[in-house]
Amino acid sequence: MHTQLDWSNVVTIREALSRASSFLREQGVADPAFEAELLVRHCLGWDRTRFLISMGEPIPAKVRERLAALCQRRSRREPLQYMFGTQEFYGRPFHVRPGVLIPRPETEILVEQLLQRADQAWPANQSLHVADIGTGSGAICITIACERPHWQVSTVDLSPDATAIARENAEQLGAKVRFLQGDLVEPLLEAREQVDILVSNPPYIPSRDVDELDDEVKAYEPRLALDGGDDGLDCYRRLCAALPSLLKQKALVGFEVGIHQAHDIAALMKGSGGIDQVEIVADLAGIDRVVIGMRTGQK
Repeated sequence: MHTQLDWSNVVTIREALSRASSFLREQGVADPAFEAELLVRHCLGWDRTRFLISMGEPIPAKVRERLAALCQRRSRREPLQYMFGTQEFYGRPFHVRPGVLIPRPETEILVEQLLQRADQAWPANQSLHVADIGTGSGAICITIACERPHWQVSTVDLSPDATAIARENAEQLGAKVRFLQGDLVEPLLEAREQVDILVSNPPYIPSRDVDELDDEVKAYEPRLALDGGDDGLDCYRRLCAALPSLLKQKALVGFEVGIHQAHDIAALMKGSGGIDQVEIVADLAGIDRVVIGMRTGQK
């Protein structure tokens, strides 16, 4: 049961902001004032500066109606990113909608680590073969292709919906990416391809925990991109088992991982026989978030 918003006496932008904020607070939204501002600015199409100096201006009726509709959607815990249709990642705007996981800030650490370590391991002008397993919105593969245009970047996803959205993002951002559809690394194994860099942010939430996630995640984001099997490690086992076949003699591997999973995944990497050195990197909250493996090419 959601309260209907009465906009009859809302005349100015300031009043609209106040009404939206009160409504979201009543609905139990965690940061109602912040989200209300984002919603009002989105409906107006304004940046923050223009918004702040125009609070006393009248709000157009169409904008008011659109704001009321978006507040109702947010009260049902629809993610703001799906409502706005975009999410920024590594300084670039990515289209998102139901069917793809919304890119998270933690995943930027994975990309950053791979780029830094590749720069240390190979000459700057070398064209490397990169495979991103689990395309989603394309945040990882497109960012890598934009940051290192001379690399050859491929990506694999099982979901046609995700691949379609990622293609849109690649086109919009001018990224050259090869899209493959299939189950994890199967298309690469079938083609007997080997890569210099393998990167993945696979589903890693244990099946029993998916239903305990916040409503806005479990009700809107694709379960296929969340559920990692009984212990959350199903995809990592398959990825690590394939490493000896997939990697060139010298190679770099990077996985994003869930809380308390890093050491198990580091052990899977080392146990694969395809990796010589493993390192765990924490995110800004101090949670072990990225596992990096290096195949040194030295016998």
